[in-house]
Amino acid sequence: MLILRCPAQLQLLEETLRKSLPTTLPVTATPRIPLSPLPCPAGDNDLIVQVLGTVMTVARGNPASHEVLVDSWPHFSIVLTRLRPEDHRDPRDYYSNQLSVFYRDKGALQALLEGTEAVTQERAFQILGMQDGLDEAVQEVASARGLKVEMIRYRALMSPEPPQPRRQMPPGLRLAPVSPSHVPLLNATWAQGGNARSRAFLLGLVRTLPSACLLGPRGRPVSWSLLDGQGCLRHGYTVPTWRGRGLSGLPLALLGRELHARGFPIYCSVLPQNTASLHALQAVGFVPQPGTFYMILGTPK
Repeated sequence: MLILRCPAQLQLLEETLRKSLPTTLPVTATPRIPLSPLPCPAGDNDLIVQVLGTVMTVARGNPASHEVLVDSWPHFSIVLTRLRPEDHRDPRDYYSNQLSVFYRDKGALQALLEGTEAVTQERAFQILGMQDGLDEAVQEVASARGLKVEMIRYRALMSPEPPQPRRQMPPGLRLAPVSPSHVPLLNATWAQGGNARSRAFLLGLVRTLPSACLLGPRGRPVSWSLLDGQGCLRHGYTVPTWRGRGLSGLPLALLGRELHARGFPIYCSVLPQNTASLHALQAVGFVPQPGTFYMILGTPK
């Protein structure tokens, strides 16, 4: 695999990946999605925003310390983005070792996984993607190498324009970036958090990437959203006593405007059973995408 470091190479790759984005997004939100099983997997126009978002983040200062690899250049069949190996200091930390992959055929994916670039026996990882066959291929190789594998399935949503909040700013609240002092609250309320590794991961996001929250009358966050190194809106949460008021759209709108101004796709992922969040996101302009957004976690046994 070749590491792309030249700005011109990253720009060309960005332009190529951007052509694979969905081109039929409506300008307004679709009706509420059915809450039945997920649709069938996406086809040739798979959502590859997590790869594109990482490439764009790397090309714009690389605050998340990722790197972009291809099998050949300028003609390639697979793109891998990952945390730089020198920055992955804890071999059991899958939070920070985020990977994403885009491939033109399953043969390229299999060749990558059977090599040593993505899945190794000694290192925990987190692979994100939507393409057909990704889940089976990663699980097969990881299990064969003695890794414990956990598969989490999400719904992916995109917003063609910056989200439009449903209500004005309520009295007594104000928008602000998330502060490092807020990380214990974020870590305690995150379903995958609650430990030292997740706390360090969230702290890294808050310190290096854009974020937004609504501060309550006592200066404590009541609703927030973060951006990760793949350009994904993550960790959105509203504390229970403030739910049902349409507040989540306010920090999302702030981050969405910044992403839109910089040319980034605006996207997020939500657990399919989280119907309240799915409906709230559609109400501010997000459009559900076909297929399943996989988060594949691998840890050494």
